[in-house]
Amino acid sequence: MLTIKDKEKLIEKYKIHDKDSGSPEVQVALITEEIKRLLGHLKKHPKDFHSKRGLLKTVAKRRTLLAYLKHESEKRYNSLIKKIGLKK
Repeated sequence: MLTIKDKEKLIEKYKIHDKDSGSPEVQVALITEEIKRLLGHLKKHPKDFHSKRGLLKTVAKRRTLLAYLKHESEKRYNSLIKKIGLKK
């Protein structure tokens, strides 16, 4: 679970305008950070199947948001992929 300070830092980094907190870019950044934390947890606890299921659901949600962003604006999609460091 991300702390409020961590979320604020990510929102500040990926926002599009001043009051942005829900654009696809921000959502993908938050989900990506959550995925990184879940991966770290699963490396320590490989038999935690409930967390593994949560990880798979989170990855699917990020994939859906990225597909939406790619459909809406290819330019924003490509810049987000480079910023976050995902392979596509």
